[in-house]
Amino acid sequence: MIVSNQRDKTASQTHKRLLGDVPELEDDPDLIVAVGGDGFMLHTIARHGFKPTYLGINAGHLGFLLNDIGDDWQRVCTALRERTWTAHQFPTVQAKVWCADGSQTELTAVNDVYLERCTGQTARLALSINEHRVVEALTADGIIFSTALGSTAYTFSAGGPACHPTLQMLSVTPMCPHRPRLSPFALPRDATARVDVIHHEKRPIRAVADGSPVENVIAVEVGLGDTEVTLAYLPGHDFTAQMIRKILAA
Repeated sequence: MIVSNQRDKTASQTHKRLLGDVPELEDDPDLIVAVGGDGFMLHTIARHGFKPTYLGINAGHLGFLLNDIGDDWQRVCTALRERTWTAHQFPTVQAKVWCADGSQTELTAVNDVYLERCTGQTARLALSINEHRVVEALTADGIIFSTALGSTAYTFSAGGPACHPTLQMLSVTPMCPHRPRLSPFALPRDATARVDVIHHEKRPIRAVADGSPVENVIAVEVGLGDTEVTLAYLPGHDFTAQMIRKILAA
């Protein structure tokens, strides 16, 4: 299947070219070719789930999750026809979320799950790691939990480290911490973080998983889950070179 961001002219044109030159992609039930930007890829995964393999074609501004096709269109088409891409499995962030109305929900994200304040008042958050209290009351705009793959997105812009996407780790990045000045840090795959919202009635908080919000949150447990997302990359793709070119040296 081929899907594209129809609001983007370049993505729409690339979609049409793929349908004309590699029509067999449309009938492949196990592969979804997503043409657009990083946000469109995340939207596509959220819509179609974690069973298919996703191959992204960059028609956006950054495209860190995607393949850059360059000027050699025939090389791209040949690789797609011959299925010479390499599939990589990446962990996801999974979160259990408790809300003020007594409801509970579970979230799964490729990039990140973050908590953010909903009003002009700062958030007050108690943070624990593996049941060890790290901070009794973090005063901040929020906190971001991301995969290594997602660390180059919101986490990086909030001052967290850009991590190599193949690392199995959970990145924890406070958003504009006021007191204490908690620095970003990383956790191993089997770690679990918990955040309890202090004075949630006065300082309401939402949780956001890859852009999808849950309102009036009072507590969250976060870690890397068993669910993985499979992303495919064309021959010659180099994660290290891409991170340097698009993130570190941009």
